[in-house]
Amino acid sequence: MNNGIGIVMNKIIIEPIGIIHSPYITIKDVPKPPFFDEDIEAFAELNEKYSDGLKDLDGFSHAIILFYFHLSKEIHMYGKPSFEKDEHGIFAIRSPHRPNHIGLSIIKINRIEKNKLFFCNVDMINNTPIIDIKPYIRDTDIKENVSCGWLEKHIKKRNNFKFK
Repeated sequence: MNNGIGIVMNKIIIEPIGIIHSPYITIKDVPKPPFFDEDIEAFAELNEKYSDGLKDLDGFSHAIILFYFHLSKEIHMYGKPSFEKDEHGIFAIRSPHRPNHIGLSIIKINRIEKNKLFFCNVDMINNTPIIDIKPYIRDTDIKENVSCGWLEKHIKKRNNFKFK
């Protein structure tokens, strides 16, 4: 499995490319989107063999990190965000208790040093395995006429409730 991916009888095996070093130790410590503290910094430490892949990422202001919710051992088809009274389907929320436990975060890049990507907009706990990193591209990743489904009522209620 030189490329980090192996397929074995309908299973996909993905090797982490690194880990997150975050000040958040438990799931309860992590601020819920979009209430990130811009002053909190974490870093993604890539395995040395992947450090060359960070070349030119420092020209981007933001990146997308795909990660594994390694502490989630459950799978639910419904969930209730902490600020919501109603349950929603797992694919309409960002709960870690999903079928493949894959998370996605858009982070603000602070700097890159060797195999370390320092960032803010942290919503991952310490030692979270990283699956992949992609540049956030303004002109293709931002979409017009976006609807936020069940979240619209919360967005309208709170002027300070903004997605970044």
